[in-house]
Amino acid sequence: MNNNLELVEKIVNNVEKVIIGKRSEIYNIMKGVIADGHILIEDVPGVGKTTLIKAITKSLNLTFSRIQFTPDLLPSDIIGVSIYNAKNGDFEFRKGPIFANVILADEINRTSPKTQSALLEVMEEKQVSEGVNTYMLQRPFIVMATQNPIEYEGTFPLPEAQLDRFMIKVKIGYPSETDEVSILNIYREEEPLESLTAVATREDIMELQKVVRKVHINNDLNKYIISIINATRHNKSLALGGSTRASLALQRISQATALIKGRDYVIPEDVKENVKLVLSHRIIPTSSARANKNDSDAIISDVLRAIPVPKVMKYD
Repeated sequence: MNNNLELVEKIVNNVEKVIIGKRSEIYNIMKGVIADGHILIEDVPGVGKTTLIKAITKSLNLTFSRIQFTPDLLPSDIIGVSIYNAKNGDFEFRKGPIFANVILADEINRTSPKTQSALLEVMEEKQVSEGVNTYMLQRPFIVMATQNPIEYEGTFPLPEAQLDRFMIKVKIGYPSETDEVSILNIYREEEPLESLTAVATREDIMELQKVVRKVHINNDLNKYIISIINATRHNKSLALGGSTRASLALQRISQATALIKGRDYVIPEDVKENVKLVLSHRIIPTSSARANKNDSDAIISDVLRAIPVPKVMKYD
């Protein structure tokens, strides 16, 4: 477990050479990577969303593909297309940019719902179906999508089915004044991303994803997770609560948190600190709740306060 902790620490420290003052956000994204989940990064333009994803990918030495989502993007531009080969009289499938370990879906909410839906199968089943053929994607396969807040002009809300496939949603936020001074000083003379080197391998990440599933989680904590998710389904302020996929995501991200903190067992705090990461993009407040300025995070806080936290022993 200590070796795993050291590896994660090494990766985070490496990414911090490029992304200054966002250690907790980097850790959150690493939780998603270790938990083998897809990650949605939402924030205003210019806070380093794309740079952060590139830095993590370079640190992990994974194959990388960037897809710039625009209103005219087609599903075939993502997954690929069959082209007729006149020489052999047959169709050949030309793979699209989705065939990589890490996919940067940049500004994903600037394309149409039809094109967004092209990601549904690949995100859930890690495969591409084209005609009668199915193509498996190499593991690990992680979609890291960036989006601008939906209030921005020219954006399309992501379908609920697609939002539910993102394990967590992370916000970057503006840096502090001190950190921004450091950014100006560092980037004045060089581009740190260009000189960033890998500190892990694909095999390292596969092993972490394997180990995280073995992190022990008490059955009372499983019940605690279900109580939280179930409370969102019956909350009068919500038009849509968490799905069973949300329960699984909260369990897995809690296991990843325990591993990152050097434990082989989950404690209640591992669950509590990840609830907003897992649920904020999945639940939908009612129109009356939005009118009363009652957003997703506030509703989740209310839910957490209402549910008793279990007292569990290490390996109950």
